[in-house]
Amino acid sequence: MNAQRKLSSFTRQACLEEMASKRLDLLIIGGGVTGAGIALDAASRGLTVGLVEKQDFAAGTSSRSTKLVHGGLRYLKQGDVQLVREVGRERAILYRNAPHIVIPEKMILPIVEKGTYGKLATSVGLYIYDVLAGVERKERRIMLNKQRTMEAEPLLRTDILKGGGLYFEYRTDDARLTVEVMKTARAHGALCTNYTEATEFIYENGKVTGIRAKDLLSGSEYELYAKKIVNAAGPWVDQLREKDRSLYGKRLHLTKGVHLVVPYNRLPLKQSVYFDVSDGRMLFAIPRNNSTYIGTTDTNYQGVLERPTVTREDMEYVLRAANEMFPTAKLTEQDVSSSWAGLRPLIHEDGKSPSELSRKDEIFYSKSGLITIAGGKLTGFRKMAERIVDVVAKQLTTEEGRSFKPCQTDTIVLSGGEFASGKMIPAYVKKQAERVRDFGISEEQIRVLVGKFGSNSEKIVTACLEYIANNETQSAAEALLLAELHYALEEEMVMTVSDFLIRRTGRLFFERDSLESIYPMVADELANKLHADAEQKDRDLKAFAEEYHLAKTFQ
Repeated sequence: MNAQRKLSSFTRQACLEEMASKRLDLLIIGGGVTGAGIALDAASRGLTVGLVEKQDFAAGTSSRSTKLVHGGLRYLKQGDVQLVREVGRERAILYRNAPHIVIPEKMILPIVEKGTYGKLATSVGLYIYDVLAGVERKERRIMLNKQRTMEAEPLLRTDILKGGGLYFEYRTDDARLTVEVMKTARAHGALCTNYTEATEFIYENGKVTGIRAKDLLSGSEYELYAKKIVNAAGPWVDQLREKDRSLYGKRLHLTKGVHLVVPYNRLPLKQSVYFDVSDGRMLFAIPRNNSTYIGTTDTNYQGVLERPTVTREDMEYVLRAANEMFPTAKLTEQDVSSSWAGLRPLIHEDGKSPSELSRKDEIFYSKSGLITIAGGKLTGFRKMAERIVDVVAKQLTTEEGRSFKPCQTDTIVLSGGEFASGKMIPAYVKKQAERVRDFGISEEQIRVLVGKFGSNSEKIVTACLEYIANNETQSAAEALLLAELHYALEEEMVMTVSDFLIRRTGRLFFERDSLESIYPMVADELANKLHADAEQKDRDLKAFAEEYHLAKTFQ
């Protein structure tokens, strides 16, 4: 990859300056998965593209979901056949292009007395779901009687159990997926920066022609100009529409979803479970490495957008629901190792409860020319991007007579996804593990690494071996951590401790207990590499300490 086209922390400022030096075809506000998808689609079609994000990439909704690339089973219940078909196909494309972070896993749907789905509805529903979603024959649903369901998942409550459906869902890491899409967009020429806030719009004759942007790390201000501006700010889209004086008609309806993480040995499920709650909702319980996480809730939200929190009521609801379905677990607050809350930017519909609101995306057009995309699902981000770039390309063709390539993101392999198929990954893990086995690094550690960085793990393992050979660290484990951090600096625009320990590696949620011993070293190394002074380093450490505390605090 061209060194100039890496998503590097060290070229971030140069990236911003380059954005400010020319009039772009397209400027995107918002660095979640939707914005990243638009940047990749547009850049790969030949548009000049810039993207700004006021927090870190994926810091909003795109790091706070249930971390599933849904096939859309719940939309079948709502009768939305088209959405099921689309997300099923999108899931297959994502698995092909990013097999390291889109992982097929068995999911059991227990059939219980007075549950959401009866035996017939489950059987027919899962069959239709498999057909619509284009599920491969070997992954199609299997219906189980009560005995076989109990054997498949011994922790299930048996007194109300009638049977179950076993089907496949795909687990992901939403923040990693966003970063891999962003890196791939950068490789195609898109200029992308985090911690860059769009403070106001610039207009000419009533038409939006640019933004004033503030680099929140240096304090510098820039004027960025573009022929087309897309607002893909997720929960913040209405704030930007307000700045544009175009907040009329439809608007957002924010709902909050909460997840709790417990050690795997406290809820040792054999596979993921999608289960009924007595109030009529359904929750997921999903094993991941040494943890199991449970969620999600769906409640109206009107608080601070940057930091939705898990309340005591949220925590008690999720634990109660889990204990109802898995009575022998007897989970308590003490078992919760971490938690997160995320916001769904849905489109408001009068008279509908949070769970009834459509998950479809919509495009809004303002008189100023600002294009806004809102709503939608993680699984559908590529199609959302395609629809937006089709609009932008059509407008540019009409205005300038230029022609653009059609969308090709269905065939673009994402950074880290360089495998002939997902089946090749176990052999790749073994090969990389062999290289470091003599230094006490386990195959499991490498499997977790590859689950984050995919085919880019080879660079990290190589750097780790160099640090060991040069005696640059106290231990092999420290060398591996340092190699991971340096890779994230060189190619993933890590600017803070939180960027690395939350969004690039997921450690805050899934390895929280290991953090106290490592985060000071991460802070030291970041300050050293990014030439941060003592005050900046202190600020960074305090910000991470707050996140660390919040992950286990219920208000």
